[in-house]
Amino acid sequence: MTDENGLSDHPPEPQAKVREPSLLDSLIPLIALVIGIGGSLLLFGLDALDGPIQVALVVCCAVAALIALKNGHSWDAVQRSGQGAMSSLTSAIFILLAVGALIGTWNLSGTIPTLVYYGIQVLSPSWYYLATALICGAVALSIGSSWTTAGTIGVGLVGIATMIGVSPAITAGAVISGAYLGDKTSPLSETTILTAQLAGVDVYEHIRNQVWTSVPAFGIATVIFGILGVAGPPVQDHIATSVELTKLNEIFHITPLNLLPLVLLAGLSIKKVPASLALLVSAIFAGVLGSFLQHDVMTGFLRALDSTSSGIVGSIKGVWRAMANGFTMNSGIADIDRLLSRGGMDSMLLTIWLIMAAVTFGMLLEEFGLINRLVSPLIEAAKGTGTLFLSVFVCGFGLNVIAGDQYIALVLPNRVFQAEFHKRNLAASNLSRLTADCGTVTSPLVPWNSCGAFMSAVLGVSTISYFPYAIFCIASPVLSIIYGFTGFKIDKLDSAGGGTSAEVLASPA
Repeated sequence: MTDENGLSDHPPEPQAKVREPSLLDSLIPLIALVIGIGGSLLLFGLDALDGPIQVALVVCCAVAALIALKNGHSWDAVQRSGQGAMSSLTSAIFILLAVGALIGTWNLSGTIPTLVYYGIQVLSPSWYYLATALICGAVALSIGSSWTTAGTIGVGLVGIATMIGVSPAITAGAVISGAYLGDKTSPLSETTILTAQLAGVDVYEHIRNQVWTSVPAFGIATVIFGILGVAGPPVQDHIATSVELTKLNEIFHITPLNLLPLVLLAGLSIKKVPASLALLVSAIFAGVLGSFLQHDVMTGFLRALDSTSSGIVGSIKGVWRAMANGFTMNSGIADIDRLLSRGGMDSMLLTIWLIMAAVTFGMLLEEFGLINRLVSPLIEAAKGTGTLFLSVFVCGFGLNVIAGDQYIALVLPNRVFQAEFHKRNLAASNLSRLTADCGTVTSPLVPWNSCGAFMSAVLGVSTISYFPYAIFCIASPVLSIIYGFTGFKIDKLDSAGGGTSAEVLASPA
């Protein structure tokens, strides 16, 4: 059994049979992780995400399970922990599959080509990165989902970047910066709501506190993206871009009607329809729309599949295959073919394998006390507010690396540090802001984390490539730690020990 956060809530095993883990017990799985991930990257480079890292994580799961068995836990307990990990991933897996289907049918229906066609004409290379961050920030704030923002608008913006000659890696960093601004501060975001609930803080109070790090961090990001736009790589030849625009207009019937699947998705998201359902509905609608608006594209796609079907049956087969295996295009122009030959649920299977292995590993470490054994010394060593904040960051980011899931990186620090914050007269709103800054926004910076794997898969840019340009995700935790050391905007408990005081701590750590 698991609780609403996907963490196990089954009764503890009889303590007489179970030994507490030693520090060495906790370190051995981490050493295995470093060796496995490092060895994968050393031997296979960026291709390590195509299977080798997944194998390394599965081996790390086995190491963690052996430590649990050594300490007296039963194999049934290990299995239950694994089942808890799987149940916590159900929503993420269906979102990934739905996004894969959506990318396939949005290419088939002309939705992504239309976004690219209009975007190339409107967005100037000199301010492209800045515009990307602002657009994604506005969308994510409106719908509260970083994954939906990156998997829809983000895909189109990275595609445009490739075609106009600006850096896809910097563009991906701008997409992620904007997407996580919304994920972190929108009242519609499930991580925002969850973080506030875990800390026992009103969600709007939590958002108000988030503003003090989120707005400056996003401001820093926009300034850097503005500078990168001016000092960035040379722009692709205008003639080549014009040829690509002409070719897109020849292949697809470019019309604003092609954007209806995007409008539908935005409406469903605002209505708080579950993300996986909203994405799947938009994907199916795009396929149906494309059958009417992109008849020639559908015919060519079916011919490439060696299908002789036509009419309604042919359209059904085309949409079905685009959702399952993605859309393919052979236009003769490499940039267009790379942009459009993507998607399908099967394109997400490697990512799902990666997430399953990483989260199971993290769940085993949490379930059998291996993480707590590592965190306890951090709390004991944190003598001041600044060092305490730094300890929360190490815990949150470390869990994103070790556990591979942002929800674990949000839940555990709130559980572990809540009593310590209260003991030191620090309001819970400080912890809720800090865990969001350290847990939510650093998750896409880790290649095997569920968020990092998702962003890399949908944007087509490796996590290592976009890492330096995910400015918002780097600046947010840095500002939070600085606030801890300087005492800026650190609220104290009131004299009754209940609410918060507007008084700012006078002395830094």
